[in-house]
Amino acid sequence: MDGFAAPGRGDGPPSRYQARSGALLDETLRNLRAPAVAVDEDGLIVAVNSAALSLLGRDASALVGQDSHDLLHRDRYGHSVPRTRCRIRKALLTGDTGQGDGEWFVRGDGTLVQLSWLVTPYTPDPGGEGALALLYEPKQPDVRPGDGEQSVPLTELDRLALLAETTTQLTSTLDVDEALRRLAALTVPRLADWAVFDLLTERDEVRRVLVMEHKDGVLIEREDLQGPMPPVPAESPMPLSRALRGASSSLAGPATYQGPPDSGIAVEQQRLFTATGMHSALIAPIRGLRDVLGALTLGRAQRPDAFTPADLPLLEDLTRRAGLALDNARLYQRQRKVAETMQRHLLPQLPVLPGVEMTARYVPAPDASSVGGDWYDAFALTGPAHALAIGDVVGHDLDAAAGMAQIRNMLRAFAWSHPEAAPSAVVTQLDEAVMHIAEVPVATMILATLTRGDDQFWRLRWTNAGHPPPLLVTHDGRTRYLDEAHGMLLGTGATRSRSDAVTVLPPQATLLLYTDGLVESRHHSIDHGLDRLRRHAASLAHRPLNPFCDQLLDQVRPSDNDDDVAMIALRTPPADRSG
Repeated sequence: MDGFAAPGRGDGPPSRYQARSGALLDETLRNLRAPAVAVDEDGLIVAVNSAALSLLGRDASALVGQDSHDLLHRDRYGHSVPRTRCRIRKALLTGDTGQGDGEWFVRGDGTLVQLSWLVTPYTPDPGGEGALALLYEPKQPDVRPGDGEQSVPLTELDRLALLAETTTQLTSTLDVDEALRRLAALTVPRLADWAVFDLLTERDEVRRVLVMEHKDGVLIEREDLQGPMPPVPAESPMPLSRALRGASSSLAGPATYQGPPDSGIAVEQQRLFTATGMHSALIAPIRGLRDVLGALTLGRAQRPDAFTPADLPLLEDLTRRAGLALDNARLYQRQRKVAETMQRHLLPQLPVLPGVEMTARYVPAPDASSVGGDWYDAFALTGPAHALAIGDVVGHDLDAAAGMAQIRNMLRAFAWSHPEAAPSAVVTQLDEAVMHIAEVPVATMILATLTRGDDQFWRLRWTNAGHPPPLLVTHDGRTRYLDEAHGMLLGTGATRSRSDAVTVLPPQATLLLYTDGLVESRHHSIDHGLDRLRRHAASLAHRPLNPFCDQLLDQVRPSDNDDDVAMIALRTPPADRSG
C-alpha cells in the first residue's frame, strides 16, 4: 500500500468503503508522512494511511467504515465527547478548514493520546463530500515538571496563549461544572499541581465543588476533599476568606494556616494543605458582573519552586474570565430551570383508571433551552371513556412550548365538548383551528380514546396525524406497531379525511405512545430506530411499568439525539381482573 491502508482488498467484489477507499489512493495521500484519516460527509472513515494506523494503534479493518467521532474522540478522562461540543466535527459539517491542539484520542489498546489536528475539506470520490484530518503530536506536549523538577517560567507569548485558550474554552460551554473542569485542565499541570474551586451559592453558602490533582501524568478528581464549607467570616484576614469576600488575590502556604484557626474555613484550609502537601498556593476571587462567585486556589506540591507575586496578575486574568463564564452559565441554568419548570407545569397529572397502570416521561432537549414542543395528555371524558394524546410541535424552544400549550388546550376543549365524537372528528376540528387560530407552524399527534367493554377488556380507538405509531407489547413479548388510521399532520391545510382504528388491548399488555426524539438519529433511518425500540420493548415486557419506561429511555434514545422526548405508557390488568 506504500503508506496507505484500506481493509479487505481481496478478490471479492469491493464493498462501499473499499471502493471509496480505493479512490483515495492517489500519489498525494500515499506520500503523506503525517498521520491522515479521510472521512466522508457523515464522518465515517473511508481511508487511513499507515502513519495514522501506527499512531492510533489500530488495524485498518477496525477503522474504515466506523464513525470517526464515536470511535476515536474522547475527553482527557476517556469519556465520549458530546457531538455538539466537538470542534473537529463542526469543521467537518461546515466544510471549513479548522485546527486545534490538545484533543484526546483513544488508541486500540484503550490508552489515550493527546494530539493536535488539522481538518480540511476533501473529495473522497466524484460527487462526494468529506474531509481529510491530519493528526500530529504537539511539539511541546502538555506535560509539566514532575517530582523535583523546576518549573519553566511562562513567556509573555505563553501567557497570552493561555488566556486566549481560557477564553475560548470557557465561552464555549454553558455548564458550570464543565467550565470548572476546563479551567482546571488549563492550569494543571501547566501552572500548578492542584486546582481547588470554592463557590458561593445563591444563599451565600460555600461549597468546595472541585478539587483536581495532577498525579502520574493524569488529572484526578479528589472527591474526598470536596463538599460543604463553613460560612465566610466577615472580618477574617486569611487569604481564602478574603477572596470569598471579593478582596484581591494573595499568596499562601502551610505557614499561613499553622496558627490557631480564626474560623471554620481556616480549619478546612489547614486540612487542605495537610492532605495535598501544597507548599505554595495562589488564591484569587472569582468575580461575576455583580457578585463574588467564589475563589480559585492553585497549589504546588510536587515541584519545589514557590509562587511569587509576579504570578498574581496572570491568576487574576484567569479568574476574571472564569467569572464571566460562570456568570453566563449560572444565568443560563436559571433560565433552564424556569423554562423546564414551566414546561413540566404545562404537562398534566395522569388520571386514575380502574386496574390500569399509567405513567409518563418528559426529557428536555439536552442542548437547547430545555423546553420544546413534545407533549402528552390523558384526561377523563364524560361517561366511561378516557382520552390519551401524544404530540410534537416543530421546534424545541419557548415558541414551541407555547404552541404545544395552545394545541393541548384546544384539544381538551374539543374532546370534552364532543365526548361521543370519534378521535378523527376531533382532530379534524383541531386541525382547522390550528390553521386559523393557533400560532403553530406544523405539528403531529395521536388522539385515542380508551374504554372498557362489557367483556371487561379495554379497547383503544385512535387516529394518527403524522406521528410515529403507538407500540403494543404483549405480556409474552410479542410486539405490534399500531400503524393503522395514519393521516396528514396538522397545519398543512390538506383536506383529506381522517380515519379511526380500533383494537382490543390484551391483559397485561403495554401500550406506548412516544415522540420521535426516542427513535430518530442523524445516522440511522427511522425504521432502524423503530426496530430498535420494538426489540428493547419486547425484552422489557415483564418489567414493572416505571422501570420499563426508564430502561427504554436509557437504552433506545440515540446518543446523538438533540430533541426532547415525551412518552406515555399504560398497562392493562391481568385477565382475572379484566373479565
